[in-house]
Amino acid sequence: MNKKLAAALSGGAVLVLALSACSGDESNEELDAWAKKICDTATAPNEKIAAADAAINKVATDSEPEELQRVDSQSFGDLSEGFQERATHLRDAGAPPGVDDGEKTQQDAIKKLTAVSTAYADLKKQVDALDTKDQAKFASGLSKVSDGMTDVVTLRKNAVTALEKLEEGEAKSSLVKQESCRSASASAPATDS
Repeated sequence: MNKKLAAALSGGAVLVLALSACSGDESNEELDAWAKKICDTATAPNEKIAAADAAINKVATDSEPEELQRVDSQSFGDLSEGFQERATHLRDAGAPPGVDDGEKTQQDAIKKLTAVSTAYADLKKQVDALDTKDQAKFASGLSKVSDGMTDVVTLRKNAVTALEKLEEGEAKSSLVKQESCRSASASAPATDS
């Protein structure tokens, strides 16, 4: 019954900056400082998100209802926190300086990351309310949670797209210079999104 939930999660991406191996020669100190803030603060939430996704996928098969509920609740909570941390760090870093539509693009990414966080918080509430003592009620409730994952996967893809837009042009040149972004990109798992 949790296999549908795991399948839905496998389509969501850990939000690691989608960086190419090339870097620009031009330097923009303000933009480089912004990029450093973004890259340095992304690692911890990305690790939290990846660990929560892995936990949900691991518990998805042959687990007792109580274990499923415990792991899913913890994981959804961690996912909500991880995406909110990304939104907060992006808000704290500010808009990329000197980038066309930088503030608008930043605000869009924050909005979409926050929407993902809220959706996971809602899923946590749903999982916490499941009746683990009644198999039929538990299966029915878990099915509803799994159905809700379709929306969350879409929200995650939208957040990835918003972050990719934020990384375009001059911002990308500054981001690829950052060691923490190169390290995160190199260690990121392949995803379908």
